[in-house]
Amino acid sequence: MTSAAPEEDYERGLGSRQVQMIAIGGAIGVGLFMGAGANIAKAGPSIILMYALAGVVIFFIMRALGELLLYRRSTGSFAEYIREFLGPFFGYATGWTYWLLWVVTGMAELTAAAIYINYWFPSIPQWVSALVFLVVLFGVNLISVKIFGEVEFWFSMVKVTAIIGMIVIGLGVLTLGFSDAGDTAAASNLWSHDGFFPHGIGDSLMTLQGVMFAYIAVELVGVTASESEDPERTLPKAINTLPWRIIIFYVGALTVLLAVVKWTEFSAGESPFVHGFSKIGIPFAAGIVNFVVLTAALSSCNSGMYSTGRMLRDLATSGEAPGIFARLNLRKSPAIGITFSVLLMGIGVVLNYVVPEKAFTYVTSVATAAGIWSWLMILFAHIKYRRAVRAGRLPASSFPAPGGSVFSWVAVVFLLIVTCMVAYDKDARVSLYVGAGWAVCLVIGWYVLKARGGAQPLGQAEAQEPEYASK
Repeated sequence: MTSAAPEEDYERGLGSRQVQMIAIGGAIGVGLFMGAGANIAKAGPSIILMYALAGVVIFFIMRALGELLLYRRSTGSFAEYIREFLGPFFGYATGWTYWLLWVVTGMAELTAAAIYINYWFPSIPQWVSALVFLVVLFGVNLISVKIFGEVEFWFSMVKVTAIIGMIVIGLGVLTLGFSDAGDTAAASNLWSHDGFFPHGIGDSLMTLQGVMFAYIAVELVGVTASESEDPERTLPKAINTLPWRIIIFYVGALTVLLAVVKWTEFSAGESPFVHGFSKIGIPFAAGIVNFVVLTAALSSCNSGMYSTGRMLRDLATSGEAPGIFARLNLRKSPAIGITFSVLLMGIGVVLNYVVPEKAFTYVTSVATAAGIWSWLMILFAHIKYRRAVRAGRLPASSFPAPGGSVFSWVAVVFLLIVTCMVAYDKDARVSLYVGAGWAVCLVIGWYVLKARGGAQPLGQAEAQEPEYASK
């Protein structure tokens, strides 16, 4: 192992096609393939509107992040901007919370992957499958960022191709009438079974906290920025194409699925896409779709391992985590940080052994709460940056968000409303209890760092002006 100084950069091993596909794949994960089943059961066809509404807010968040990323080059993660504009404590808290997000998301993906394996091999315990996947993806992330990028490229390619194929087949069923679904496949399924809001608008809105989990990972492009070959060109393109990805992969796919199969047939604990294609009756279709959703889960877990190692290194180089996490191996990969994160992801294996039927619900609710915090910090940092630009204290970004900070405020209000919904939902409320405990740990850790001279006092902003990268 070689000790990495803060200024030592990562290998810029992610090409344009890999960054673009990682961005596309980040919008397709287990939140859609697995979590949508429970959301459909709660909201009926109106779940389409909930995914569209959440997608608009996610685009606002990504444009805010994009403006920050291109105002100056980051050498680590977007926590640098939080640290700069909101103060070192919030940068520290966001870095560790985003790390926690990906650890628990990794647990969720491992759980989902184990459930998918049970489709073919019901005799294999969930924890065994989860452990095997954990070890294999750990090896992929230790080799190099190029290997990670290539694996993620093909994972994402499978997901994208499959979603488009599902939409085409679904449209064929609706227009040509083939499949076992027969006459029951019709656009009227979107409103004829107790209406578009079968349980009322209130119950539909309550699914937003689950829907938001589906979009966790879109901000990963902010972490890949330091390892992409040409971020000034690839990042704007990746962010600007996000609305089309949401329209196609979420709104489009769910609209077709719920037209082919009525919403009352879906339930929590199974992939609605696997169930839907089983209903259609195309030979081997359900098995193929199960393979695709398995790929989606492994893709997200792979990204989680990548992200956690980089986040820990950013914290270490800022004096907010043990210095050992700042080290890179000979392939310029933060192997120690990845290893530590993977060991904690192993808790997901334990959950699959102890409470296999509840493991997915527990970890997704915690991940959603951590994601909301991270998004809020990005938005508040963007709002402060825009104020500094208007006052002439900082240079303008080459990729300004439309409307300045107006849409950032809209997104803030939306996320706070979702947080209130999480508090109201008895099943998701556990995430707030975990969040309170996590906040206590963060504050204690901060004052320990302060006592050791490794961090600045709580809330004190950095006095020095940032160094700007040449564009």
